[in-house]
Amino acid sequence: VSDLGIEGAVLQLSGLDGISYDGSCEITCGAGLKLSKLCLFAAEQDLQGMEFAWGIPGTVGGAVYMNAGAYDSEMKNVVTSCKVIDSNGEERIVTAEEMQFGYRTSIFQSEPLIVTEVTVRLEPGEGSQIRAKMDDIFMRRKNKQPLEYPSAGSVFKRPQGNYAGTLIEDCGLKGYTVGGAQVSDKHAGFIINIGSATASDVKQVVEHVQMQVFLKHSIQLERELKYIGR
Repeated sequence: VSDLGIEGAVLQLSGLDGISYDGSCEITCGAGLKLSKLCLFAAEQDLQGMEFAWGIPGTVGGAVYMNAGAYDSEMKNVVTSCKVIDSNGEERIVTAEEMQFGYRTSIFQSEPLIVTEVTVRLEPGEGSQIRAKMDDIFMRRKNKQPLEYPSAGSVFKRPQGNYAGTLIEDCGLKGYTVGGAQVSDKHAGFIINIGSATASDVKQVVEHVQMQVFLKHSIQLERELKYIGR
């Protein structure tokens, strides 16, 4: 979010955090529910399919907006429908087919729709095995990602046939710092806040990384990070 703020209204959807289970593998929840709570709820119902999202910060609605994914799965594999409010204030249902899910993208990034409720369809599983997989995924995140520092998560989309973090590291950019924003020494795909980072600091680091990777590898890194505000 810009250091100069946002012109306009900001809606906080954290109050939309209800969750329900129909008994037949479908869970419906408010878009403001934390993604971690959906993962835990699914495990408690002995339903598998959400394990990949364990440890991804943010809300269920945000995960749909970005088509969040990790460890060979993504939201498009589980989402069946969303309830939305359109620019006329009308409520309607958007089906999975209409969501135009792609790599870290969805229809919600190009059309003025506010996601208010999400339904996912999962598969029956065994609770202890589901939790074991969640634990394994979280430990892999903890070992590879700089979770001990604030960040906005993975900064760049994965370029075809390569990894953003590998390209950045190959350019010797681990530890590169502007103000309080730094390319993580632990995982070069993350820009961390080492104490006083501004949005401008992060933006400058992003642009420097993109330039250096392009100069050395002729690859244009595309941001997964979104810029919002003035």
